[in-house]
Amino acid sequence: GHLARAQTETFGVGPDGRVLQFAPTSFDASVFEMMMALYAGATLVLAPREDIAPGPGLADYLRERRITHVTLPPSVLATLPEASLPDLAVLVCAGEALPEHLVEQWLPGRRMFNAYGPTETTVWATVAELTPGGGKPSIGTAIRGARTLVVDESMRPVPAGTPGELLIGGAGVARGYLGRPALTAQRFIPDPGAAGPGGARLYRTG
Repeated sequence: GHLARAQTETFGVGPDGRVLQFAPTSFDASVFEMMMALYAGATLVLAPREDIAPGPGLADYLRERRITHVTLPPSVLATLPEASLPDLAVLVCAGEALPEHLVEQWLPGRRMFNAYGPTETTVWATVAELTPGGGKPSIGTAIRGARTLVVDESMRPVPAGTPGELLIGGAGVARGYLGRPALTAQRFIPDPGAAGPGGARLYRTG
């Protein structure tokens, strides 16, 4: 439930929303799209793959189906021609680094977000709402129900702006990898800062 609640709060999805199911169901991003729509009572728009292939046809589909919320990798967004999409209220980019020029191109007229999260943390862990002239997009801060920290090689927290390894904790962190105890022990470590009962873990993103 933490994922869906955070989506509703962050992206303003409601019963009038129309969310495109862009990601194939074999990808974890599809869960992100499904939960965004269904938890809020919005319409989840399912499309034949050929209708939403990257390029001008996808822009046409967004306009014709009056999509209000869509999540796209930046490389897909880059294939769309500049088009009037008056119904598109929220554009979420995820899965890849987001170039600044795409923000300047697509931000006017809507809210735009840069989202980040590995599969091991239930798809989504951080988000940044983008602003005009905001510079290089960051991955933002932890969503509701998650927590993040950056550590050095000795697992000590580092000051803001210092390079390090990102650790993710909170409700969305998986228990580990099925049938792979050694890799689980390497990537999922105890979270000493977690509130509540013991057993909470941090995921090491690498």
